[in-house]
Amino acid sequence: MLNLSVLLEDSARKFPNKEAFVFMDTSLSYAQINGAANQIANGLKSLGIKPGDKVALSCLNLPYFPMIYFGILKAGATVVPLSVLLKREEISYHLKDSDAKAYLCFTGTPELPMGEEGYAGFKDANLCEHFYLITPKPTDVSPIAEVKTLGSLMQGQLPVTETAATNATDTAVIIYTSGTTGQPKGAELTHSNLLQNAILTSDIFSASPKDTLLLVLPLFHIFGMTCLMNAGIYRGTTNVLLPRFDAATVLKLMLQHKITIFAGVPTMYWGLLNCDDATIDTDGIATNLRLCVSGGASLPLKVLEDFETKFKVPILEGFGMSEGSPVVTFNQIDLGKKPGSIGKPVWGVEVKLVDENDQEVPIGEKGELIYRGHNVMKGYYKRPEANAKTIKDGWLYSGDVAMKDEEGFFYIVDRTKDMIIRGGLNVYPREVEEVLMKHQAVSLVAVIGIPDEKFGEEIKAFVVLKEGESVSDSDLIEWTKEHIAAYKYPRIIEFTKGLPMSATGKILKKELRKL
Repeated sequence: MLNLSVLLEDSARKFPNKEAFVFMDTSLSYAQINGAANQIANGLKSLGIKPGDKVALSCLNLPYFPMIYFGILKAGATVVPLSVLLKREEISYHLKDSDAKAYLCFTGTPELPMGEEGYAGFKDANLCEHFYLITPKPTDVSPIAEVKTLGSLMQGQLPVTETAATNATDTAVIIYTSGTTGQPKGAELTHSNLLQNAILTSDIFSASPKDTLLLVLPLFHIFGMTCLMNAGIYRGTTNVLLPRFDAATVLKLMLQHKITIFAGVPTMYWGLLNCDDATIDTDGIATNLRLCVSGGASLPLKVLEDFETKFKVPILEGFGMSEGSPVVTFNQIDLGKKPGSIGKPVWGVEVKLVDENDQEVPIGEKGELIYRGHNVMKGYYKRPEANAKTIKDGWLYSGDVAMKDEEGFFYIVDRTKDMIIRGGLNVYPREVEEVLMKHQAVSLVAVIGIPDEKFGEEIKAFVVLKEGESVSDSDLIEWTKEHIAAYKYPRIIEFTKGLPMSATGKILKKELRKL
């Protein structure tokens, strides 16, 4: 048997009283996090949740996230982490598509009413039987009249449990990714996938119980989940939680908690570098900070070099994807690092670049990056056709175009997908287009990514209006914002009389990118 919760259980045995998670003035030990996870596991079992059932989770970077995540795993169930930015229609889709039996959702804030949106999505998902609201304090009363709280689920439950005997190849997490077609698809990641990725990441970071990590990358995202939370728990680090990125806050926490390891997406490094708070002691931060990690998108060389100089710390870049648990390649201290490179394959993973005929391309030439190894997902949940296209003979086709140099370092140079990566988060244009098309004034839409200094890429929509209809770009942006997650709506709209098309009627997005 193998259950990913062994990460937490082992560290709770080794370091019971050590600080595991710190959030504002709250500090919880490994024993406390493990005990709470056991109570949640027992609560879920009392609802009739069985091994193999799916349990969805929407939660900010709070101590509740690891408690619930590992509680679900201990019950033998599969965790379905959802973006905290999803709106009710999107939540309903994810609950239905994943066959979730239960859904635990944080109440949110006035600016981000997660509880309201979550409960509305839950009510529309007929087969999801249980909804529990995660309140700021376990004793808080639910602000939604008929809804039970996480506190009530845990109440009276023992802080010990018998962890379900899952197999290494059982699905531990279904993580949703926009993939290459239409609606988001759930990548099934096994206990083995995630355990081995956490271990190899902790090795690359040389993480130890002496380290203090800052967790501002969202834990519902595979990067934060595996490379920070799971890798940190495995090595017994202290983990400081921050629900929302703010450059000045991050720098102050780095100083206050003597952060040694920081991981972020390129927009975060851009923000930290451009933070103009003169009261922050940069040299004090540099004294403790020993390693930084960047992923999610390519880090501009100028940002990388300026950050390394200012904070006197190396930044290691890597490449990963949800389907790869996530890490595929990484710059590694012992193998050397090259700015602008995604490094070399990690332990146990084989990478090659192929042409359209699946023939390996020579060094220095472009090809699609494909990989195989312990990190490759089981497949997309209930998507046999997509699986047949994505995984062939054990090789996962990334859809990314890369080059390899003579020393074996890989470089991402292009993407075969239309995927937009905004601030390290994947946005699939078709999903945005489908929402825009629902507006009564819109006739035709094409969404592309355009270069952006801060976010790497920004979302732009070319819109053809219906005859006789009118809407301003600001009104259309606001309307879209109400129907889709905040990172997905277009920031720029250009109205046009028509869109360039091929003879078969396909919109030529390459032509739009030239405009």
